[in-house]
Amino acid sequence: MVETTQAALKVGPSTMDFREMEVPEIGPDAALLKVEVAGVCGTDVSQYRLPLRGSPIIMGHENVGYIASAGKQFMARKGVQEGDLVFLEHYLPCGNCEWDHMGEYRHCTATDWFYDDHAIRYGYTSIETAPALWGGFSQYLYLAPNAIIHKVPDGVTPEEAGTATPMANGVQWALFEGGVTYSSIVLIQGPGQQGMCCIMASKHAGADCIIVTGTSKDGTRLEVAKAMGADYVININDEDPLERIMEITGGQGIDVSVDCTVGSGTAPTLLGIEAAKRRGATLVVQGEDGEFPNFPIGRMTRKYITLKSARGHSYKSVEVGLHQIASRRFPLDLMTTHSFGLSEVDYAIKSVTGEGAPGAIHVSVYPWR
Repeated sequence: MVETTQAALKVGPSTMDFREMEVPEIGPDAALLKVEVAGVCGTDVSQYRLPLRGSPIIMGHENVGYIASAGKQFMARKGVQEGDLVFLEHYLPCGNCEWDHMGEYRHCTATDWFYDDHAIRYGYTSIETAPALWGGFSQYLYLAPNAIIHKVPDGVTPEEAGTATPMANGVQWALFEGGVTYSSIVLIQGPGQQGMCCIMASKHAGADCIIVTGTSKDGTRLEVAKAMGADYVININDEDPLERIMEITGGQGIDVSVDCTVGSGTAPTLLGIEAAKRRGATLVVQGEDGEFPNFPIGRMTRKYITLKSARGHSYKSVEVGLHQIASRRFPLDLMTTHSFGLSEVDYAIKSVTGEGAPGAIHVSVYPWR
């Protein structure tokens, strides 16, 4: 039986420490995950900079690993065995609310750490909440009875499965929320890992035209976007994106806009409204900053635009995302650019925003290096 694990802990704003921690005893309805790959998300960047709400946190919410040990009830309920390779979602739903009964547990308040300091979610929960191992920047992680896991398809490596979270987001945002389908004209704003996965989902769904915007610092990413299926890329520092979109579409505009930018404020939403078709477009937006003192609501309503939030993913989108990965239709190796060991977590997080390793798109931590 494993007794201890090495873990990287956030102990303050942009400050990481390393500890040897006890591994809890596993009851009949729980399990222990041996973490192979923990992806680094843009959310990790923003969370890493924030003050602690309480005790230190083991971050890491995009986790893939092998079931090291599991109780009989856990295996029976989840349909897994010890030794299975699984992808772990970061949500820990209550199982009783209306959202959970609808299969939309991403909206469950029991796992909404942003609004509830007592909510539990992988990668966001302090070590003062027993049994402490709530993050993937650790060699072992505790699988609670309400953990949401997916068996990784045969032939898919842990490294490939490590892209499951952004891939699921791409499916959720572009297909399920945006409604991308055959003949769609799609605008994807931001060529990071989320944007790349929106490109792949849109291409696989049969979109007629995929336009991707980025900035001058995204030169390499925009080239990768072409390899992933983008028909056109626009450097918004070099040309007016709206003029270029209208030139590309012959003045028709776009059917769907998905905002995958970070820290861009209101600009992506405003561009989406202006670039939308005259009637019936869908805008999928995200972001935590920016206000609209003069929001063009009249223009939005006259165009019959639907505005939706890019907020996480569903069980189905993860399953579709894993299927997408297993299909090997796209060169994922071009997106999975950087990997680091547990002692390099600080550098790994900073690499996502270009403060660390240059040219990073999808960054992973390998706890056993």
